[in-house]
Amino acid sequence: MGSQKVVCITGCTRGLGRAMVSEFIKRDFLVAGCGTNTELVQELTNTYGSNHLFQTVNVTEDLSVKSFSELIIEKLGTPTYLINNAGVINRNAPLWEITESEFSHVIDVNIKGVNNFIRHFVPAMIKAKVKGTIINFSSYWGQSTSADVAPYCASKWAIEGLSRGLADDLPQYITCVAFNPGVIQTDMLRSCFGSSAESYHTPDQWAKAALDLILSISPKDNGRTLTV
Repeated sequence: MGSQKVVCITGCTRGLGRAMVSEFIKRDFLVAGCGTNTELVQELTNTYGSNHLFQTVNVTEDLSVKSFSELIIEKLGTPTYLINNAGVINRNAPLWEITESEFSHVIDVNIKGVNNFIRHFVPAMIKAKVKGTIINFSSYWGQSTSADVAPYCASKWAIEGLSRGLADDLPQYITCVAFNPGVIQTDMLRSCFGSSAESYHTPDQWAKAALDLILSISPKDNGRTLTV
């Protein structure tokens, strides 16, 4: 176990996160992951065994993230890759029809959740001098806009700025990128595109190319936005 690299993936129970879990394990990584659905988290544990670590965690709860990070570092080691994948999208509606609680939920998960994981993993990565990579999932809507998804666009534009700002803060041996996965057939895409989402690649089809790109990231990419 000692020679294997560790990856931590948020939002790992479905969609792109679930596909990345499988692909990283195929490539001999130790995987730590979290999601909010306890049954799906247990399913991952049952499938992949105790060498890996899956737990129910709400990324918006700072103390829960802190406990999870400490457990990962104790049981598996300091991650080489921190992948902030967990995200939500607002229901399709003009901005003025989005309630305060709906807007806050998007911001809390998509921005504050990312920051919580950065806060609790980066100091350990620096202390261990891990040649690490932080990957914050963005979107085409992190650089563009569309009707009815303004809260989501705002959150992903924020991820672009947060990632570039963090890149300036990091020591040279840690790299941070914003990561645009492209347009993939997920529950989130179906909520926006309806049945036309079926014409796009599935997460499993996407995962191999995505990991090829992730594993090729180097310090020269620090602060960049990469697109699959």
